[in-house]
Amino acid sequence: MSDIAVYLVLSGAVFAGAFVSGLSGFAFSAVAGAILLHVFPPIEAVPLMMACSITVQAANLYALRKSMQWKTSLVFIAGGLLGIPIAIYLLQNVDTGIFRLGFGVLVSLYAAYALLRPTAAYLRQMDSRSRNALVGFGGGLVGGLTAMPGALPAIWCDIHGLPKTQQRGLIQPYIGVMQLFALALMLSHQSLSLKVLIDFGISLPALAAGTAVGIVLFGRVNEAAFKRIILGLLLFSGLCLVI
Repeated sequence: MSDIAVYLVLSGAVFAGAFVSGLSGFAFSAVAGAILLHVFPPIEAVPLMMACSITVQAANLYALRKSMQWKTSLVFIAGGLLGIPIAIYLLQNVDTGIFRLGFGVLVSLYAAYALLRPTAAYLRQMDSRSRNALVGFGGGLVGGLTAMPGALPAIWCDIHGLPKTQQRGLIQPYIGVMQLFALALMLSHQSLSLKVLIDFGISLPALAAGTAVGIVLFGRVNEAAFKRIILGLLLFSGLCLVI
């Protein structure tokens, strides 16, 4: 593949991932990875996607700063910070392929069911700190194994019927902290190669454009459309783990 073709593929994948993440708050790696992992080796693609995703999360946190719910999100974050080191250990010592497959099937089935259900019956308010911390722990564990830390919290918010602004304000800080912590753990064992840094610099224009378009569209979609978008992305992300 020529250098121009690689640049176009990289820019297209990053734009698509940034657009989806700017719109929904998560799924950058699922969307961009579906393309980049076929072009770059995992040792380059994974840290590149993490760096790009953290940049998108930083832009999201700033653009939507007035709706962020840091106090509520701290319970999820505390649980998640305990889950990630366990996931890193499992990645290094256990074959996690079956877990990834099983989790992908569960997420896909839930998303498909939620998209097809005639009426939604929501649970009561998310007032249990222990349950929220457990969901955060599960998200950190799953995120370390599948690069999808926002999947479980997104499902938890859907089960409780949270409106889009409240859901975004809760999940966005959680995902941002989880990704920063995971990247810090990765960099403690290895450094970013010059190739990854160059590719990251090349992808910045597409990253900025995709994020801006996604954030603007987030403010314009209604509640029903946003829920369908989230469930559709969960279905796509789950299928990416299965296929």
